[in-house]
Amino acid sequence: MSKVDYGKTLNLLQTEFPMRGNLPQAEPKLQQQWEEAGIYKLVQGSRKGKPKFILHDGPPYANGDIHIGHALNKILKDIIVRFKTMQGYDAPYVPGWDTHGLPIEQAIANGGKVDRKKMSVSEFRDYCKDYALQWVEKQKSQFQRLGIRGDWENPYVTLQPKYEAQQIRVFGGMVNKGYIYKGLKPVYWSPSSESALAEAEIEYKDKQSTSVYVAFDVQDGKGKLPQDAAIVIWTTTPWTLPANLGISLHPEFDYAVVEANGRKLVLAQGLLEAAAKEIGWSNYNVLSTVKGSELEGVLCRHPFYDRTSLVMVGDHVTLEAGTGCVHTAPGHGEDDFVIGQRYKLGVLCPVDDQGHMTAEAPGFEGMFYEKANKAIVDKLQESGHLLQMSTITHQYPHDWRTKKPVIFRATEQWFASIDKFRSEMLEEIKRINWTPTWGEIRLHNMIAERGDWCISRQRAWGVPIPIFYCRSCNEPLVNETTIEHVAAIFEQEGSNAWFTRSEQELLPAGTVCSCGHTEFRKETDIMDVWFDSGSSHQAVLETREELQWPADLYLEGSDQYRGWYNSSLITGVAVTGQSPYKGILSHGFTLDGEGRKMSKSLGNTIDPNQVCDKLGADILRLWVSSTDFQADQRISDNILNQTSEGYRKIRNTLRFLLGNLSDFEPTRDRVAFSDLSELDRFAVIRLNRMADKVIKAYDSYDFHVVYQTIHHFCAVELSAFYLDILKDRLYANAAADVQRKAAQTVLYDALMAITKLIAPILPHTADEVWKHIPGAELPTVQVAYLPEVDASVFNDELEQKWESFIELRDDVLKALEEARKDKRIGNSLSAAVHLYPNAEAAKLLGSFERLDLLFIVSAVVVHEAGAAAPDGAHTFKSMAVAVTNAEGEKCERCWIVTPEVGHDDEHPTLCKRCSTVIREQA
Repeated sequence: MSKVDYGKTLNLLQTEFPMRGNLPQAEPKLQQQWEEAGIYKLVQGSRKGKPKFILHDGPPYANGDIHIGHALNKILKDIIVRFKTMQGYDAPYVPGWDTHGLPIEQAIANGGKVDRKKMSVSEFRDYCKDYALQWVEKQKSQFQRLGIRGDWENPYVTLQPKYEAQQIRVFGGMVNKGYIYKGLKPVYWSPSSESALAEAEIEYKDKQSTSVYVAFDVQDGKGKLPQDAAIVIWTTTPWTLPANLGISLHPEFDYAVVEANGRKLVLAQGLLEAAAKEIGWSNYNVLSTVKGSELEGVLCRHPFYDRTSLVMVGDHVTLEAGTGCVHTAPGHGEDDFVIGQRYKLGVLCPVDDQGHMTAEAPGFEGMFYEKANKAIVDKLQESGHLLQMSTITHQYPHDWRTKKPVIFRATEQWFASIDKFRSEMLEEIKRINWTPTWGEIRLHNMIAERGDWCISRQRAWGVPIPIFYCRSCNEPLVNETTIEHVAAIFEQEGSNAWFTRSEQELLPAGTVCSCGHTEFRKETDIMDVWFDSGSSHQAVLETREELQWPADLYLEGSDQYRGWYNSSLITGVAVTGQSPYKGILSHGFTLDGEGRKMSKSLGNTIDPNQVCDKLGADILRLWVSSTDFQADQRISDNILNQTSEGYRKIRNTLRFLLGNLSDFEPTRDRVAFSDLSELDRFAVIRLNRMADKVIKAYDSYDFHVVYQTIHHFCAVELSAFYLDILKDRLYANAAADVQRKAAQTVLYDALMAITKLIAPILPHTADEVWKHIPGAELPTVQVAYLPEVDASVFNDELEQKWESFIELRDDVLKALEEARKDKRIGNSLSAAVHLYPNAEAAKLLGSFERLDLLFIVSAVVVHEAGAAAPDGAHTFKSMAVAVTNAEGEKCERCWIVTPEVGHDDEHPTLCKRCSTVIREQA
């Protein structure tokens, strides 16, 4: 008779789910299918009427391709939105873009295609708008390539007319409450941008500065100081000395009058030793000491101008450096301005918009402020007031766009008064859910310590400040009526109407100033771009039907504590009295594999677009989930390759599950939990433990725990244990055998659970798997719900028993591996193992049937507890293991070695089990 091909009688893997993901090719095709199916609307429709969860998107800036930080941020948001949707929430996601500001102005002005000087402001703004919208479209496609699900057809963009109108209304709400005012105050000023800057637009970098110690001669010592003495100040900004109007001391510090180098000089006693060393006094004598409070009102002479400097006292003076005598120029420092106002000094700021000294600094007019340093130092040297000069390197504020130094400069600007509602903001901060928890302290301190918000900018590309000035009395005109009139125009035409329409067209008919005049001019400044994005809660959450205010979560990088979190809280509390977000989740920054900051100059950047093209978006998403994102994360080609290995393990596990379910029909073949074997019940328990841990980790935003748990379950608990043991039952038992169907029941539940649990992180892979799952009726896993954890199956005693067994099994596997290395056996089925357990292990082993199947060997002999093991046995903590060759012949079908082979004349090369299966299938 013809020879039977017994291999074909096995229940081998059958699935069209490919082993290799080929993600760079497969993902775009799947995304095209999603788009054709209208996946966003489909998903949102499936959750209509469910409780809402709103993650409000902080808008990225529309200028350039996305970078790895963008990818990290958007993927994190997508994971949360997908998880919340599968958890049963209506979780819409509306992506947004920030589109105004200096970088776009610079890109247009420096692009060489337009001559700004030859066009009107409105024409220039049109170029800016087109440029921004081009990048919105480019970034949109790049975000979609990452698998980000959202309302891409209807995003919010800060230049949209409806958005700008709402921003104007937010401003108006703050005006109505008296929070907006115009004032002459020192602000961060960028000569390179010719504009005021907010704190969020400042970054600190090392800068080399001129350090000088300067003597201010006493003109009137008020009987407290000798008339021939001089007060010593220290400054690293000599260019501000032309603006000096006073000297600040601390009222509680002791000040010493010292004799050094033939002069009487005054400085804080607590800094005397350090200053003497810096200035170079080899010998000095303390003549007397006096409290700072007693020197209030002393007059000194300016070192090179014919005016006095008033000695004042203030708590802002410290003993950290210098002399404890602070050069005070109210036009160039916040503390200086405050104390100058208290002493009615006035404000002098002899520096123009470009950073050049003005006529108010005689002798230095026209000099760029930094170049004026040398001329001023020379002047001090010439007049005999320079005690010492050196250069120091220190952290100094820079414009975060131009990367050039900024200065403090008093100019007339529009401000939002923080003091008027600071306490309300601090109370709201207490009510917010903070992840990580230190975020509360960080934002609290920022709000507690910040000054008033300078909201005006001297630029063209942005939302205009909707204020008019009477051409007669020059008083500003702004009220509820004018604000709403402008907002209504912007809602129809956009903010360019401010530049194309006349004042009369922008104002309600019949508008009259309180002085009786009817002629007005428009404010030329625009709003700080942080006011743009900071108004999004009103412009988006309040206006879109599918959203709600406040948001459940804001999720951005940790730099946004001083940025979007800050400005959103200010506008939210100012207008509504409440925070616009219930929770804050922040992430760290992305570093290279060695922990260095990424930069193009170092060549260590990772381009997310290239990662998608080379490895696939799911690999990048898996990397995001594998990191502790709340701290800084590392990424490199090597790290991504390691992530790919982790992905392959998960994918191969899913393929194995699918391949063993090709003949499984869930409604027909499911076996009840009570009818499962103890091994299968243990697997079900571990599956539910895993699902419970993963869902809790998702809920607490511990995505690295999600990844680690799922990966461990697939690689260790399934592949290296349960699935390894199951192969014989799945492949060799009869197709309809109840024990095989029991195993398939467990595999099916594991497949469904894992697929759903990976779906927020690996949406492409999960949807690809979903198409192959038998009985999966929903069109996509994206509308499925998370697996329900069945706590009724938990059995601590059973779990402990099997966990103890796994430890013994690991010992057996180690012994088998050694025997294989020594070439004493081939594969494990050619072996028999002899176990020599201690009493505890013997009792445990005695509670199991078919140890040969559990160890995947052909025979197991358990010797009596305490029996001596033969020489060469492997000794472990609880038992010794001896490995020998199994007795009998190898079954041609299942490869088990047993004396049973040859007992069936019709199938002489099969064991009893396999010959029975063959006969039943015939």
